Order: sequence, then C-alpha cells, then structure tokens
Amino acid sequence: MTTKLRFASLQSGSNGNCLFVESGEVRLLFDAGLTGIQTKQRLASIGVDVETIHAVIISHVHNDHIRYAGVLQRQYGLPIWMTSGTFREVVAMQRPGRVSEPHLFNGGDTLPFGAVKIETFPTTHDAPEGVCFVVDNGTIRLGIMTDLGSRFLGLKETIATLDGVYLESNYDSDMLANGVYPEELKQRIRGGHGHLSNTDAAELLLQSKRLRWACLGHLSAQNNSPEAVLETHRKILGDTLPLHIAPRYDVSEVLEL
Repeated sequence: MTTKLRFASLQSGSNGNCLFVESGEVRLLFDAGLTGIQTKQRLASIGVDVETIHAVIISHVHNDHIRYAGVLQRQYGLPIWMTSGTFREVVAMQRPGRVSEPHLFNGGDTLPFGAVKIETFPTTHDAPEGVCFVVDNGTIRLGIMTDLGSRFLGLKETIATLDGVYLESNYDSDMLANGVYPEELKQRIRGGHGHLSNTDAAELLLQSKRLRWACLGHLSAQNNSPEAVLETHRKILGDTLPLHIAPRYDVSEVLEL
C-alpha cells in the first residue's frame, strides 16, 4: 500500500519560515523560524503534537530559518540537523541560546529517517553551505525548494522527478525594479545568490509533467503579492497545475500526495 505524504507550511517569508512534512510514522520540520509556542500551536492546529516531531532540518543560517532552532531543541527535545558550514556560522555568531551538538551533514548527503530519505542539494543562496531538499518515501517525492539563489545546474531535472513541491516565488521583477529598496539590495535579491522571481519559479515548474501540485512560498512583502504570483504562474503554466500560496503569517492548508 502506498504511504501518503502530508505537507503544511506553518509560516513562510522573511518574518520566519517553518514547514511540516509527514509520511507514515515520520514527522519532520524544515527550518525553525517560529517561536516554540508558535510552532507548538500551529502544529496542534493541524492535529500534530510538537513532541512527536522526529527532527528539525535547517536549510541555512539566515535568521528567518534558524532563529528558534535552539528553542525547539531545549523546550521539546527535538533533534536538530544542519550542514557543517551552517553550524560553523552558528558557532561564530556566539549568540545565546544557540543549538548544541546538532546532527551534521554535507550538501549532497542523503539523510535516513526510517522509510523516508531526505536528499540534500547545495544551493547558490548567499549563506555558507545552504541546501534544499527532496523528501522521498519510496513512492512519493516532495521538494522543499526555498532560498535557492538561482536556477542552478540540475535543479530543473530534480523538479521534474517530483510529485509535489514547495517552491520559493519571492519577487515580481517589475515590483522589485520600481520599489523602494536600495540598488545594492535589489542586486543582491536578483543577482544569482538571493531568490527566484515569479517568472523563474514558473519556468522551473513548466518543465515537470509529474507534479500534482505546487505550493509557492517565501513571497516578499514589499516586492510581491499572491495576485502577482498567480498571474505570472498562470500566464506561463496555464490552468492545469493546481497552485497554492503559503501564507506569510499563518498555517497553510494541509496538502497531500
């Protein structure tokens, strides 16, 4: 019998990121941008006890993805996984309450959690040894693709193997170009080490014939909107692929594969 896979975004954006994935008995969080109380409450809203989480897997060292990893470790005893490069940055920051003795891996490693395997892929985002992920339960493959930096080599081919994907669609190119950000920050966002635009994300999805749905996340508050995301994606993709938007301040619907 095929084991279903469930996904929900607990929050998405520069204000804090945390994603939930469940397959069979395995329950995982990706990133730790919510407080311990917020994480517990939002998991409870979808029927999940925070203390049943098997691991928190960190994509990279930026604050909106890692800020509360130590809190989750101390309050709920959750194991924390991160790349060696991410942990070196955590140690260098000498921030109180940081993670202690995490499980370390390198980009490109596959992480085993019972019947579920997590494939890791180095990104070009401007964080040391940042990674994105594919969750594979032997039948179903889900991509966790955020803070990518660029459409790096092999990304298109990886997305073509997925049944579902959480994909960053960070900014609308015109809104960014005409917005109030200083030019240096605009260049950082679109320069190959920041984020994907709506067009970048849609063109990646266009390559896949296997996807059942895509959840678009990490939308910029200043340089994007759900309406702009959907307009661009529908213009490029048409109406066949179900699209969902991860809310900036709340839990998404639970999506199944």
